[in-house]
Amino acid sequence: MKLHPVILSGGSGTRLWPLSREQYPKQLLALIGDATMLQQTARRLDGFSGALPVADHPLVVCNEEYRFITAEQMRATACSDCRILLEPAGRNTAPALTLAALSVRRDSDDGVLLVMPADHVIRDIAAFHRAVNVGIQAALGGAMVTFGIVPERAETGYGYIRVGAETSPGVHDVASFVEKPDERTAAEYVASGAYLWNSGLFMMKASTWLKALAQLNPDMLAACESAFETARHDADFVRIGREAFEACPSDSIDYAVMEKLAETPALGIAARVVPMSVGWSDVGAWDALWALADKDEQGNSARGDVMFEGTTGSLVHASSRMVVCVGVEDLVIVETPDAVMVADKDHTQDVKKIVARLKSENRSQALAHRKIHRPWGCYDSIDNGGRFQVKHIEVKPGASLSLQMHHHRAEHWIVVRGTARVTRGDETFLLSENQSTYIPLGVTHRLENPGKMLLEMIEVQSGSYLGEDDIVRFEDTYGRS
Repeated sequence: MKLHPVILSGGSGTRLWPLSREQYPKQLLALIGDATMLQQTARRLDGFSGALPVADHPLVVCNEEYRFITAEQMRATACSDCRILLEPAGRNTAPALTLAALSVRRDSDDGVLLVMPADHVIRDIAAFHRAVNVGIQAALGGAMVTFGIVPERAETGYGYIRVGAETSPGVHDVASFVEKPDERTAAEYVASGAYLWNSGLFMMKASTWLKALAQLNPDMLAACESAFETARHDADFVRIGREAFEACPSDSIDYAVMEKLAETPALGIAARVVPMSVGWSDVGAWDALWALADKDEQGNSARGDVMFEGTTGSLVHASSRMVVCVGVEDLVIVETPDAVMVADKDHTQDVKKIVARLKSENRSQALAHRKIHRPWGCYDSIDNGGRFQVKHIEVKPGASLSLQMHHHRAEHWIVVRGTARVTRGDETFLLSENQSTYIPLGVTHRLENPGKMLLEMIEVQSGSYLGEDDIVRFEDTYGRS
């Protein structure tokens, strides 16, 4: 029996826009420290010495839209042997956990799952390890365990857990789950001492989860089993069967199972909660990030090239240029190459309304950054016009783009760093720094980096249509069509 970290890496990128986007959600960002939130979650059990050994292969469940950057970030944390399960569609946390439980059942018959959202912050790792160890015994005994955060304030943005009787040292019955309260009710909860914040962290044996789901949501279990049976391995990933998974009901772990356990005592599965104070935050909005960040004597937090003059209580994130603040207070300013947001710190929850408007107007800023990550590297669209586009392209050592062709554009390539191997029609040749070539419209071509250093290029596209969907791929290392 082992402890299996299960990292749920979903998210839609709405509340921390413009830094977070739908195709690049907050868990992929380094918001606190140098590591991304996903990387911090992946290392959260490092040094754990509790009642169970930690499994060698953490499980990550994520959307296929950002599969390559997820794999790259996991490799950078020395978790290259992790298993990444790709959801073909978002179906909330209960189906994601079910896929992880099915994977553990297939590979090791059973194990204790520690379910961790990839976009949370936990500052006190030692205290977290102690809480996990307390929960292990309850999970081994067949209970479903959640972790409740001892509240620091009256918070209306979180759900709450009402704590029942203590069943063993540090473990309590779950009396009830409570929806997000209004301000007065939240204050009453905190004053009573009987309520905890619902953290979204869970622990149970894989067999316990599957047993409960079979009784409480059999349609979800059947859909997930069918999708898992039709899964296929693809490089670093396990691609879950699309048709079956898209038919799966969408629900959270709380609603699908946890809240129903008390109503079905015949199951013999108890809901337990472990209270903990671990410096936890779900970083739900920019004001929450300001509260976590290091600040100067005036209460300002800065990241990037930022200058303050007569400014107090503000958070500024500059990605690509200098941001100067003069005589302002309590603002959140986030600058990216394609968008700038300025918000009152008390209204940061309204950012999601802006994202909804961007989506309704089909604006690209809702979906992705100007800089796009690919398995071979990345590209940044640094300029564009009616019939041209200029890109800065980076290709990792040994990486290769697909053999492809465009119907509507020609391309000019200029190498500024490294060496490029170019396939153009029937010929293959090398380009070094300050050399260039031309790819005519309709000609098959491939770009490769045969060297040991990063390849950087400037690509100038010209033509009647410059969309990314004007690509016909003939060969692709990464299984894209």
